Amino acid sequence: MGQQQLLLVVLAVAVTGILFVVGIKAFGQNALQANTNAVLQDLTTVASQAQAWFRKPSMLGGGGRSFMGITMGRISAVKVNENGTCQITGVKANRITLIGTGSENVRIWMQI
Repeated sequence: MGQQQLLLVVLAVAVTGILFVVGIKAFGQNALQANTNAVLQDLTTVASQAQAWFRKPSMLGGGGRSFMGITMGRISAVKVNENGTCQITGVKANRITLIGTGSENVRIWMQI
């Protein structure tokens, strides 16, 4: 009877260890996906603010149908937050590139 109980204890410890490792792996994947979604939402917000600045006449402090001269400060966008960082690159008259770098090793870019 002692060997059978010892075998059950070893089996229970092994199963618990495997489930623990699987749980940690699943948590890591979930954190990565959540950070990707958060950075994408931040970039979408910056893109919306950039479009508003683009369409606003230059006499009112906007771009006057051009992205030239746009900065994160001019559109009152947050550059760094708990999700990561957002930046404007590749500025042309009719197009900009937005790059978001997440806190969970995520990098997303979009052009508008």
